[in-house]
Amino acid sequence: MSRHVAIVTDSTAYLPPQTMERHGITAVPLTVVLGDRALEEGTEISARSLALALQKRQSVTTSRPSPEVFAAAYRAAAEKGATGIVSLHLSAEFSGTYDAALLAAKEAAVPVRVVDTGMVAMALGFCALAAAEAAEAAGTLDEVVAAAEKRAAGTSAYFYVDTLEYLRRGGRIGAAQALLGSALAVKPLLELEGGRIELREKVRTASKAIARLEEIVADRAGASPVDIAVHHLAAPERATALADRLRERVPGLADLHVSEVGAVIGAHTGPGLLGVVVSAR
Repeated sequence: MSRHVAIVTDSTAYLPPQTMERHGITAVPLTVVLGDRALEEGTEISARSLALALQKRQSVTTSRPSPEVFAAAYRAAAEKGATGIVSLHLSAEFSGTYDAALLAAKEAAVPVRVVDTGMVAMALGFCALAAAEAAEAAGTLDEVVAAAEKRAAGTSAYFYVDTLEYLRRGGRIGAAQALLGSALAVKPLLELEGGRIELREKVRTASKAIARLEEIVADRAGASPVDIAVHHLAAPERATALADRLRERVPGLADLHVSEVGAVIGAHTGPGLLGVVVSAR
């Protein structure tokens, strides 16, 4: 479908491939560095391979895309007829991806609006979908950006991790650092707040933490129309069971996505992650 405004995001949006194809969304890949190998997320390393590497305590780090990779994506969009581009990315608190996109945007052949959504995973994915729908409705650059920002404002993300160790290693925890001294005694529930990962609650056992996660999500969703995404890393049974329970508990549920996170987010959360994104329509 020919469109005035093209949508670019990054690989941490974790949108289903068929959804990206249907809406013409381009995802620029981040990189996972496994030992001495740099691998593109989504094509060169799977979430399962990443989980195995973490379990073996192999060295794993992540890296932003280069400005040149973004420049190529913007050039390709312009060559396909786009007269403007909205580029939506994970929180700048987590990655230099936003900064790399800004650098590339300065040299693009068409206007590029780069947005730090403050989100990650399907919290970012829902923003990209909102932008794509606005673009499909012949929205201007400003209208497409506004649609994404409105969706971000109505989106919350909560998650459970088996251990804070991976977040500590990657420097991705803020207020949650207060937990480190007693990490073995509690199971943390975290949330995305202001583009950062913050501690929400401390719960004594995994089962109680997951039950509490369900309660938080159900309360946040209320009865209004919402989309929900349940993410996991190497915990498919947990994710499926939680999704089934949320189907029963959320009366306004529209779309429900269940997926494993990719290698970039998985590198910072570790196996056992269970996350839920709630996004108001």
